[in-house]
Amino acid sequence: MKISPAEKHQSADIARLIMEAMDLDCCQYFAGPQHNLHDFELLMTTLVEAENSQYSYRNTLVALNEAQQVLGACVTYDGKDLRQLRKAFLEGALKAFGRDFSAMEDETQEGELYIDSLCVLKEFRHQGIASALLKASIEKAKSLHIPAIGLLVDKGNPKAEALYQSLGFTYKNDASWGGHPMKHLQIIFRE
Repeated sequence: MKISPAEKHQSADIARLIMEAMDLDCCQYFAGPQHNLHDFELLMTTLVEAENSQYSYRNTLVALNEAQQVLGACVTYDGKDLRQLRKAFLEGALKAFGRDFSAMEDETQEGELYIDSLCVLKEFRHQGIASALLKASIEKAKSLHIPAIGLLVDKGNPKAEALYQSLGFTYKNDASWGGHPMKHLQIIFRE
């Protein structure tokens, strides 16, 4: 297995992984009652292919096997860029679904490399792939001289929280995303 920056041709695989990380019920919420998950997947693939989107392949690390199959993906970006990067999603959702999410709360802020989405294909879980993606993301934050790396974890997902804590993430505060109660976890780098 190898961790590397994503390439544009992997966008459809990455989009499906992001959707799984988001939770399919949440994806359906964003698509609305008049649209289905396939419609949302088309939007997400377009957003991953885009250069200036929070979900862009340019913000993504992938785990690949020897056959170059995408086994997992981790999407990260500098928190200070969230509002600029989110514009592509807001415009895409409005155009595709007629839904306005411009009042959505910020899930990150300046001074944090934000882990937006992390997912590994089900058949490859529990093999250290998520840990490898997270470790590579931690190194990315350090190389960019961003003072912290953070993420939101669903309060109902103690296994994921335990994984993050095993890599040094600690509780910062309670948060909410997509109507789900979350915990904001962070690693602050000491200079």
